[in-house]
Amino acid sequence: MPAHRTTMRRIKEVLRLKWACNLTHRQVQGALGVGLATITQYLQLATAAGLDWATVEPLEEDELERRVLSPASPPAPAKRIEPDCTLIHRELRRKGVTLQLLWEEYVALHPGQRTYRYTQFCQRYKDWAQTLKRSMRQQHRAGEKLFADFAGQTMPVLSRDGGVDFQAHIFVAVLGASNYTYACAMPSETTPDWIGGLIEAMEFCGGVPELLVPDNPRALIAKPDRYEPGLGRTTQDFVNHYATAMLPARPRKPQDKAKVEVGVQIVERWILARLRNHRFFSLAELNRAIGRLITDLNQRPFRKLEGNRREWFERLDQPALRALPARRYEIATFQKCRVNIDYHVEVDHHYYSVPHSLVRQEVYARVTRHGVEILHSGKRVAAHARSRLKGKHTTVPEHMPAAHRAHMEWTPGRLLNWGASIGPGAEAIVNHLLTNRPHPEMGYRACLGLLGLARKYGKDRLEAACQRALVIGSPTRRSVLSILESGLDRQPALPLQLTEWHSPEHENVRGPDYYH
Repeated sequence: MPAHRTTMRRIKEVLRLKWACNLTHRQVQGALGVGLATITQYLQLATAAGLDWATVEPLEEDELERRVLSPASPPAPAKRIEPDCTLIHRELRRKGVTLQLLWEEYVALHPGQRTYRYTQFCQRYKDWAQTLKRSMRQQHRAGEKLFADFAGQTMPVLSRDGGVDFQAHIFVAVLGASNYTYACAMPSETTPDWIGGLIEAMEFCGGVPELLVPDNPRALIAKPDRYEPGLGRTTQDFVNHYATAMLPARPRKPQDKAKVEVGVQIVERWILARLRNHRFFSLAELNRAIGRLITDLNQRPFRKLEGNRREWFERLDQPALRALPARRYEIATFQKCRVNIDYHVEVDHHYYSVPHSLVRQEVYARVTRHGVEILHSGKRVAAHARSRLKGKHTTVPEHMPAAHRAHMEWTPGRLLNWGASIGPGAEAIVNHLLTNRPHPEMGYRACLGLLGLARKYGKDRLEAACQRALVIGSPTRRSVLSILESGLDRQPALPLQLTEWHSPEHENVRGPDYYH
């Protein structure tokens, strides 16, 4: 079965995590679920094309594909001979055997073939050895990881009549190097609660870590696979906003987030236990109480180390954290839409316009509390203020075809002003056409046809023809056109008061008495 082709959106994310976030190949693999060989291949292609992150970031997906996957790109080099890590692991137990000796034997065993240099040889063995099932003490670099999870214990929030209104869920986050801890209460464990907790934790720390390591909930992870987890679109949008990466823990593998597992235990024992006899009537009230105790917890001295969490945070993690973005992330949901023939997409039963060239194409609607953005091929093509009116339309004139836009610009007032610029006769007929229809728009075409006669016959002749049409009591475009074609507008003007007309005497004329 052929392998699925890696999308350009994922390739661009690989380049961002490597060049902008300075992650290792293994970390990128864990965050995106992309193979190490694929990561290496596309980094080599992008480097060979002379690209860097500053060049790649503004590129659209099709342009990035053209520049990275162009036919002129050099073919990928032949694969190197992989060392037998099992044999290496076994041989290293023998006295006097070193990695240097095993590397020399590995090269000698494959003459004329591509083999790894000594440094790469050692690194591949170390990477393999770390996959063995064993207990090991994890070492965390400053500012590298923020671990997050929800505590199993909840706190009741009471209603004013004394009953339980709802159970608040406790969000906990811990920085890896300093164990600096944050906790807050959330109404549930949905996507906005997870992302909101992570945002507040980063704002509490005053910076952004290199990696976010949450549990593996459906609220964040669209594909909760043990080996290749896939982030949801909202989660990926949040991660991109803060220029960081997310590496969720494996399902049922608490050792992947041991720091926050211990942090949850400490929060339950040192904070929630102290609040067990308190009564809270709102989430804000509960969070104020938790905030005071979190401050005390971070200033409590360590038992076996010098200082406390606050001091270690200020010395280790705080200088290494990246700055927060200028604006806070606003929770967004994504909806796949197909552009209708009227160049509008439906979002929550309201219709928003997009450029008419995208008719029948698939787009994504990024919906926030106050706005709706339309994305096509990773690029924003439209933005609207969000409307709650069902069945209504929000239309930007620039999205319409030229003919539709011109029609929309016509109003009764504009047509009357144009008629007045020709003369009072033309204005009177335009007014008649607009007011003697069930709706003014029904007379738009007739008015445009009437006023368009000025291009062929001139304004003076059109005004004279309109005056004659009014006198004979036929204020229609057809009458005006007939007068112009027959040249009656050039004859002397008719008197405004016409004499009464009498039929001639003739045997074929029945007369009024015939109908009595």
